[in-house]
Amino acid sequence: MKQEFIDQSIFRLEEALPRVVRCLNELTEAQIWQRPNDHSNSVGNLVMHLCGNVRQYIIANLGTMPDTRTRDLEFAMRDGYDRLQLIEKITEIVQQAVEVIRGMSEADLMKVRTVQGFPQTGINTIIHVVEHFSYHTGQIAFWTKLVQDIDLKFYGDMDLNVLNK
Repeated sequence: MKQEFIDQSIFRLEEALPRVVRCLNELTEAQIWQRPNDHSNSVGNLVMHLCGNVRQYIIANLGTMPDTRTRDLEFAMRDGYDRLQLIEKITEIVQQAVEVIRGMSEADLMKVRTVQGFPQTGINTIIHVVEHFSYHTGQIAFWTKLVQDIDLKFYGDMDLNVLNK
């Protein structure tokens, strides 16, 4: 059970990462930092936010590294990283998180820790990160499709009309 949870959590993060990278590669540098309005974030902000969230929850909290996150800065940025730097940053963060998750024991998964003031188990922390990463990946994909008018073909090689048996 423990191994299945770990494997599926890693699978979901590693499935989402190339989607974010694909979107970054489809956008111009200006589009990466473009905001649809004053109350919305750019793709650049969302990537920085994902990096901050994954680092704080998984790498710092579960991996016991220092928590150096400045959350408000993730949303305040208007530039600062180009496409390649964003890809490198999010890829490195996800790889580090995968290593932390892979090394979790059953006791680690059940241990209660506090992150952002919320007490939660390691399982809850990992679920939060996977769900949060997926949520913002969808926002990034939506923005990319809207701006570029393209089909990202995330499932282009699969027949999603196959019925359950």
